[in-house]
Amino acid sequence: MIYLFVVGLTAAMTTALPPSSDLKELVSLAAERLLLADRVAAAKFGTDQPIDDPAREQQVLDRAAAMATEAGLDPAETVAFFRAQIEMSKTVQRGLFDRWTRHPERVPAERPDLVTEVRPHLDRITAAFVGRLAATANLRAATRRCRDLLLLAEGEADRRHRLDPLHEKALRGAIAPICTG
Repeated sequence: MIYLFVVGLTAAMTTALPPSSDLKELVSLAAERLLLADRVAAAKFGTDQPIDDPAREQQVLDRAAAMATEAGLDPAETVAFFRAQIEMSKTVQRGLFDRWTRHPERVPAERPDLVTEVRPHLDRITAAFVGRLAATANLRAATRRCRDLLLLAEGEADRRHRLDPLHEKALRGAIAPICTG
């Protein structure tokens, strides 16, 4: 019964609301960034590198604020969005650390290099985020329309990226700031 309600609601929302490819891309980028958290966790697991890296996090937030200013966005709102991305990435990393501690046979066989292999992808997503935030500026507000479109975009990202429950939960947290402006 609940499934039919959700399917019906989704179908009704799809026909009643115009698509927002920029919002879908913003949410998809958030999912992509969360999936990169797996590689960050694989690089750190079993080393002395902590999940929390305040210096690196501040670099990301400072860069986001500067890029927001250049793009004509509110730096404080942009930093809040990026802070959510960072926190949810750490949520994924903690979940994976816990999983790998309980099931050592699931630890990834290779340890990617954070600086040369992972951060370039994260930096590309950072730049793309700012572009999508600018493109969705007129949509991102505490409105029903924004929340409905965000729900649709989240469902599409879940399916597109085949997110597991850990990443689904993190995605909800990562996109929470989108419709609060």
